[in-house]
Amino acid sequence: MASGRIPREFIDDLLLRVDIVDVINARVPLKKKGREYSACCPFHNEKTPSFTVSPNKQFYHCFGCGAHGTAITFLMDYEHQEFVESIESLAESLGISVPREGSGKAPSPEQRQRAKDLFSLMEEANDFYQVQLKGSEQAIAYLKGRELSGEVSKQYNIGYAPAGWNNLQNHFSKNYSEQKLVDSGLLIRKDDGKTYDRYRERIMFPIRNRKGQVIGFGGRVLGDDLPKYINSPETSLFHKGRELYGFYEARKYTQKLDRIIVVEGYMDVIALAQFGISYAVATLGTATTQDHIKLLFRSVPEIIFCFDGDRAGREAAWRAVENILPVMQDGKEIRFLFLPDGEDPDTQVRKSGKTGFEASFNDAISFSAYFINALHERYNILTNEGKARYLNEAAKLLKVMPESLVKDQLLENISKLTNVSVATIKNRKAVSQQSESSNEPQSSFSRLSNREVKKTPIRYAITLLLSDPVLVQFVDNIEQIALSNLPGADLLTTLIETIQENPNVNAAVLLERWRNTELEATFIQLMKWQPESDDETILSTEFKDCLLQIGKKANAIKIENLLHKDRTTGLSDAEKQDLRELFKNQA
Repeated sequence: MASGRIPREFIDDLLLRVDIVDVINARVPLKKKGREYSACCPFHNEKTPSFTVSPNKQFYHCFGCGAHGTAITFLMDYEHQEFVESIESLAESLGISVPREGSGKAPSPEQRQRAKDLFSLMEEANDFYQVQLKGSEQAIAYLKGRELSGEVSKQYNIGYAPAGWNNLQNHFSKNYSEQKLVDSGLLIRKDDGKTYDRYRERIMFPIRNRKGQVIGFGGRVLGDDLPKYINSPETSLFHKGRELYGFYEARKYTQKLDRIIVVEGYMDVIALAQFGISYAVATLGTATTQDHIKLLFRSVPEIIFCFDGDRAGREAAWRAVENILPVMQDGKEIRFLFLPDGEDPDTQVRKSGKTGFEASFNDAISFSAYFINALHERYNILTNEGKARYLNEAAKLLKVMPESLVKDQLLENISKLTNVSVATIKNRKAVSQQSESSNEPQSSFSRLSNREVKKTPIRYAITLLLSDPVLVQFVDNIEQIALSNLPGADLLTTLIETIQENPNVNAAVLLERWRNTELEATFIQLMKWQPESDDETILSTEFKDCLLQIGKKANAIKIENLLHKDRTTGLSDAEKQDLRELFKNQA
């Protein structure tokens, strides 16, 4: 993914050019219903359509579950994309590229071409390995022995690297240089300069990035030779600490992705998928990293780590805990599932089936419970010395954890276990209050409740402006609104100023500008309101009437303030004149 921020102006222009109706209708068939479109909500099960799309506001909202947002938000929630991925998808649909700005240096045309060539090479290598699988009775027999179906093998593009040292070089030499094959990780260069195929006589698992592009491979031997697995080396395309095997497929094949299970191997991911559990991913020969956790947190609210119940599995779980702590946040749930001795997800799901395997999630240990229990196993808190070591270690680990309700609960539980007050624990070790900040917008708008909001002139004026920003032309005294001290006046003033500075904006552009700000929640509520008519004359009349009522309410407040001053300290001649003018205007 290119470095640097996407310019705000580009996002604004993108939302002005894209049509949310087309974006959603391509994925969820819509029916015209008056001025809006409707469908059964794709984010929850329902029989009566409560999902509406407003072409005027370029905004969708479900009155059943509260899902709402712009075209960007829809792709984030429906296709489980990240914020930047959604922008790139919309831009690609319009045939335009996404510019970047900021400290990151944009890739040169030569760099972009090299990356394009490598992606093409990796995709062709994937095709090559799949063709080789079809011609290898030995490899097919192995997969059948592992009870993998042809359907799931095709779904994950499983292939085979045949015996031989120069298969790839011989196959690709006409189109790709030897150096390109080395750069991709497909060939290894020896000290004497000669090259040979990295993968030989191995089942091949293509590793895809979030866009579905092949960036690397994992290769497994057919027998028990070591190493059992070989992964692609670090390349310009592949960084194992950032990628997860099966993540692309989980987003593609899971209709409602609200949970991810993290397992240890390729075969575990594929075996689970064969039994209908399509939301499993695996790390790529490395411990779970913070980048992995951040990636999953942006996509789902729940993560279950599934490990073997042996010592190695427990150690892997603790390494995951250490990397989770700095990025843990409220609203996310992490649990640990330890399988019986001698079992892995592949064998377990074949014994218990989809229903039984998913039922075992009920036995998974919560993040907080595992944190406390794992430390408890290390230190004997029955002695003062052991308790002190326990508290010191817990405080040191919690120091990197952002302030949150989860952290508060952890401290409370540690306090109960050790019989030491939370205040004492905090005072002995200053638990850091600094959390890691992120410049990237959250995965989606908060799903707010559908509570009724009282319709006042200011709120209705905002609704009208969101529906038709051109109405801003009728505002001739923004200072009167700004200084009125009426509830919501600051919000209306901000909206008016933004539209005046950017005459071509629409509601979707405005909503994206205020994503994750204090303005967002109120604007979303007001976006749900729809004017009674879409006739421009009626809308203009209603908006002018709102401005008139706002002016009268503002004048009434000024009159009340001046009368109060007259009764207490008296008015100056200028203030008396102001009072007479205000009474005249109120008549």
